[in-house]
Amino acid sequence: MAKVTIIGATGNVGTFAAHTVSEIPYVSEMLLVGKPGREDLLGGCCHDLSDSFAARGTHVRLTYSTCLADAEGSDIVICTAGVPRRPGQDRNDLALENAKIIAEVAGTIGRSSPDTILLMVTNPVDVMTAVALKYSGLQPRQVFGLGTHLDSMRLKSLIARYFRVHVSEVHTRIIGEHGESMVPLWSATTIGGIQIHNLPTFSGLPIQDMVDAVRTSGQAIIRDKGSTVYGPGEAIATLVRTILGDENRILTVSSYITSEIHGIGEVCIGVPARLNRNGIYPVPIRLQGDEIIGFQGSVQKIRAITAEVMDRLEKEE
Repeated sequence: MAKVTIIGATGNVGTFAAHTVSEIPYVSEMLLVGKPGREDLLGGCCHDLSDSFAARGTHVRLTYSTCLADAEGSDIVICTAGVPRRPGQDRNDLALENAKIIAEVAGTIGRSSPDTILLMVTNPVDVMTAVALKYSGLQPRQVFGLGTHLDSMRLKSLIARYFRVHVSEVHTRIIGEHGESMVPLWSATTIGGIQIHNLPTFSGLPIQDMVDAVRTSGQAIIRDKGSTVYGPGEAIATLVRTILGDENRILTVSSYITSEIHGIGEVCIGVPARLNRNGIYPVPIRLQGDEIIGFQGSVQKIRAITAEVMDRLEKEE
């Protein structure tokens, strides 16, 4: 049985993630962490969640704190803390502002919970994963981000709708930045085990429209309802369940790569990775021509933003 800590638990994503993660049978203890001064709100969240546990028949020990050190002994720490993206704002506009928060959080988690696995949700998630990795002092296998997992699921849903098949029949991935330079892997997309290019109806697939819809999905939701909640919350629970269940599933998450993909690396970015109780392990893959070019461009973009953020953090220390 496992202890899971959620940092930023009073935010919309953090609160819903607490609800989805509580349904995982491997979770026996959950700690909700918020800012000092949020004690009443944290208490209210715990009370409300406890009522839902009672109605559902879930037995999870639920506590709250404003002290990060109380995360000690956590098997997984989920970090949703930070300034949320506002309507019309690019994820990367948040980079430095949130990096300052994440550097402090990661440092404390690294000292108090050296054996934990740290899941980053804060945007821009690829850059924040790199910041968390550096300032936590944890091993690369212990730190990863939500990355393009949800983007991949969004594309999967659109493809299933177009071909009128159950979503479980579709397998696809988006790699690279969780943002504008994301790269869909059509070469790795299958429907019912059949490579998508081998389906005659593929020629009519509105590829660009689908990719654009995925790219702007988060922004559209933020514009219409203020924040993304349910998609990220369920995606977080999937990752936590995969790790605690030691499932060895291959999911597309932001992780540190060196040379696994055509020798491109030294960056935290969305790639296929194997997840289990020991951590996150990027899977070496080969891409096709346009995919390689797209991924190289995405890596260069994230590497540059990460370097700038790291440099400014060091100057402000």
